[in-house]
Formats: sequence, C-alpha cells, structure tokens
Amino acid sequence: MLTPVLLSGGVGSRLWPVSREGHPKQFQPLAGELSMLQQTLQRTSGIEESAPLVVCNEEHRFMVAEQLRQVDIAASALILEPQGRNTAPAVALAALQAVATDPEALLLVLPADHLIRDLDAFVEAVGKAVPLAMQGRLMTFGVVPSGAETGYGYIKCGPQLSADLYDLERFVEKPDAATARDYVDSGNYLWNSGMFLLRAATYLAQLGEHAPEILSCCEQAMAGATVDLDFVRPDAQIFDQCPSDSIDYAVMEKTDVGAVVSLDCGWSDVGAWSSLWDVAERDSQGNATKGDVILDNCRNSYFRSESRLVAATGVEDLVVVETADAILVSHRDKVQDVKRIVNQLKQDERPEVSLHRRVYRPWGSYESLVTSDRFQVKRIVVNPGQTLSLQMHHHRAEHWIVVHGTAEVTCEDKVFMLGEDESTYIPLGHKHRLANPGRIPLELIEVQSGAYLGEDDIVRFQDEYGRSS
Repeated sequence: MLTPVLLSGGVGSRLWPVSREGHPKQFQPLAGELSMLQQTLQRTSGIEESAPLVVCNEEHRFMVAEQLRQVDIAASALILEPQGRNTAPAVALAALQAVATDPEALLLVLPADHLIRDLDAFVEAVGKAVPLAMQGRLMTFGVVPSGAETGYGYIKCGPQLSADLYDLERFVEKPDAATARDYVDSGNYLWNSGMFLLRAATYLAQLGEHAPEILSCCEQAMAGATVDLDFVRPDAQIFDQCPSDSIDYAVMEKTDVGAVVSLDCGWSDVGAWSSLWDVAERDSQGNATKGDVILDNCRNSYFRSESRLVAATGVEDLVVVETADAILVSHRDKVQDVKRIVNQLKQDERPEVSLHRRVYRPWGSYESLVTSDRFQVKRIVVNPGQTLSLQMHHHRAEHWIVVHGTAEVTCEDKVFMLGEDESTYIPLGHKHRLANPGRIPLELIEVQSGAYLGEDDIVRFQDEYGRSS
C-alpha cells in the first residue's frame, strides 16, 4: 500500500522575513491560496492508497493539525521529532511507523515545502517508479534541468532501465556555474529533488547496512514512543543521541539498489525568493507582485507586501519583501545570501529571527498591535472549539473586548459569556481562562497594563495542550 510521507521539519531561512522558525515556509501560502504543506497534501490525494504520515517539529504539531483540518485531510499519524536530525532519521521514523501496520508499505517521501505545477506529469512519474520500488529499488526523483542551476544538487544517471528510468550512478553537490553548465550539456544529470519512492522495509534494511547507528536510535526511540491522539512522540532522550544526516549521504550515495525516475513537472523547491519570481505570473516588464504594490518603471523584480503599501520606481532585478515588522531588499541574484542576515539576527538575539508579529498558538493566534511603556494592545483569535489554559499573571491586568464571535470567560469562580461589543476586566493575579464555544473564530482586542508584559509572565494551572506549569 502506498503511503505519502510528508517531511515538514524545515525552517526555510532563505525566505526570511516571511519564513521564520516559529512559522516556516511550509505553513505559508507562498504560491497560491493554500500553504505549501496543504498543496503537497492535496497533490497526494490523487495517488495515495492510505492516509499520509507527517513528520514535523514538536513545536509545529498543532499548526500541522489545523492545516490538515482546513483541507479536510486526516493523517494516519503525526510523528513529532523532539529535535531535527535531518532527513535520514525522519524517513526512518516514518518507515518504522508504517511497517508496524503494513510490512509491505510503500512510502512516497515528499518535502512539504516544494512546488509542482504539472500534477499529471508527477502522478505519471510516480506510476513509472512503483514497480521498481516494489521490487526493492530505492527510487529517487530527478528533475529534468531547465537551466544550469547552481542552487540545486545533481544526480548522475547510470544505464537506462526503461523509459525515464535509470540506474543511480551518484549524487553530486551544488556545483559552480561552469560545472553546472557541463552537467546540463552532458544530458546525464538531473536535479536532485529530495523526493523518494521506496519500500519501508527496504529502506530500513539499507539504513541498517550503511548507517546502523541511525537505525538503532530510531528503533529505540519508536519503541519508547508515546501516542496522544494522532501525535506519535518518539522517546526524546534516545532520539537526541541520533546522528544527524540526510537520506542522500546516509543511504542513497552508498546503496547498490538505487534508481532514478526522470521527472519534468514544473518542480521547484522554493528555496529562495528568486524561485518564487521564476514560478510567478509576471507583467510585461518582468515584475511579479503580491499584495498592495504600486510600480513605476521597474523591471524583472519581485515585490511582496504583507501589511502595507509598497511603492517602487526606477529599479530592476530586485527582491523586496515587506512584513509587519521587517523589510528585505536584495538583488535578485543575491537572495541566497539572506541566510547571512538570519545568522546576524540570531547573533543579535533579535525576535524577528523566529517570531512574526502574529504568533501562532495551538488555540489560534495573537498579534501585537501597539507596545509601549506599561501597556500593550493585542488582537487575539481563538479557533472554534478551542480553549486557552487556565492561567494567571503576576505583573499585568487585562481588558478584553469581543469584536467577533462569542467568548466563554472564566475569572476566578465566575464563568460567563461575552458577545460582540461586550467587554470584561481580568484583575492582576486572578485565575482566568478564555474559550470559544462557537463555530466561527472568536476575535477580541486585549489591552494589557502593568509593570511587566512579557509572555513568560504566565502561570498555567490547566492546559489542553500539555503546557501546564
């Protein structure tokens, strides 16, 4: 049975300031109305025979669950990595989960943050790869190059097995421009897509042969896993000892059962802002825009506005990305260097490296609107049926004004309802809780006042999401 496995552990730092550690690119609608994760989920709906497995970061578990709910797709399990250990362990966790219920499980391994424009070509390539995968070959998808790209790794194809199918000769690292041109001109190289089709049992056997420490750690971690609803939590202490390695290095470069299926489907890993310019619709001057943008005499540029007007005149070959708290300006050929900006933000311990002004939580989100000395104003959205923790604050009081939906409020021993245009006051030190009993999102404005307004001034007494103090 074919099971899609979505790897959703990446950060996407080259797409800062939109992609950040707390809300990375796979959860963002970068190329359409749906997020990259949701597009990947829908991509598999035409070929899957069983519910997908999703491997993700523990911190993103409720974000993943909510995005699956929004597109009405149920996962067979959400496997939560305690720590990121690259793709070889991630695929091993999914393979161990799959063979526990189906020893013959066939896994279609897909990064959750890639773009495919020709779905029919993708489905056709999967169909061509299935027979060899069932015979025990580890199939990787090699993308037909559209140019001498230096931002991708390459796969060298061996002897042809049949139409679009080849023995795997070797993987090669991201080349310089001259080497990339030689690869493309030779006709023997394909881009390394990071997508695979393989029998779970075969992968585990090959991992045991070529990277036995990874397999041992993953087996022990899954043996000690706890299950909470759809969440599977491998033993954190054991998994933390697992070596970090990619499936390419750990297995595919060493195996003698690797094979390649050639894929020409409008694929992109959306690894940089220039990739979005490549796949976007552009005007007659070569500009791609998203959001509230006004241009005058601009050429071959990418402009993205998330919260306010962006206006530009007389520029070319630029990338300009605006969010509520940061603006990126880069030459279109230098966007790979954005990672250096992210590293500088980390060194300076700036919050913009990990959090947006809108912060997502298991129950919904909050957004800081105004912050000043001794007061802060937030917009809070609580998803239908969700409940915040029973909590209190030592240093601040709160005023809540409901602007949309219905709120159920607990304050000490009182429980009462608030409708639109109604408000309440939560005194400093009082136990309180906010819930949305309705079927539409609850939206309210929260005004905090006090000597200290940090998010760490929360004492949780009860919490549905396992965060009690």
